Amino acid sequence: MSITWNDSTPIYRQLRDRVVAMILDGVLKQGDSLPSVRQVAGDFQINPITVSKAYQELVDENLVEKRRGLGMYVTEGAREALLKSERERFLREEWPALSARLARLGIGLKELLDAAQPGDKP
Repeated sequence: MSITWNDSTPIYRQLRDRVVAMILDGVLKQGDSLPSVRQVAGDFQINPITVSKAYQELVDENLVEKRRGLGMYVTEGAREALLKSERERFLREEWPALSARLARLGIGLKELLDAAQPGDKP
């Protein structure tokens, strides 16, 4: 498995975001275990401390829990909590700029929906 790291964001943050995306996409469900720190470090050829830092952020956000001697597991309600916080963040941080750009380009809702791929429509 390979991944290309973005130089503008710390690797631990990118790894954390990757796990968040896996939870949101349903790849990791509540109760599922995360790969071990050693496994992730070996797979991506990164320092185990970097992986630990990413996992610790997920623990601090109550998205995963440490089970002594067993590893890290996705907590109950993690996906729902992520959906709520990610939606709020999108509306607060990303939508204003996107909305302004759409307005500048004269792109309306109908044109956006028409441009969407059949699998992308709600």
